Amino acid sequence: MKQLAALIALAVPLYAVPAHASPELAAKSKCMTCHQVDKKVLGPSFKEISAKYKGQKGAEAMLTDGMLKGVKGKWGKIPMPPQKIAPADAQTLAKWILSL
Repeated sequence: MKQLAALIALAVPLYAVPAHASPELAAKSKCMTCHQVDKKVLGPSFKEISAKYKGQKGAEAMLTDGMLKGVKGKWGKIPMPPQKIAPADAQTLAKWILSL
């Protein structure tokens, strides 16, 4: 009985978070207006961003900071203005982008 209770306790967090929380968060945060997962729209695709920064030290913090403060000149002439999202949501999105 104790083993069953332990397994249930371990499994509950897996069901508490939706499987597609980051794409949903990206859509909710209006990121999908200018970005898509695998194709360039106004800005680069999330996969392009991931490929450019994957494995770089500080990439997650840099992406988070870019979302909160804006980015200019890294992807061409069109700047990304600061986004009105919570810092925790920006960090979640940065982790998700780097996981692609």
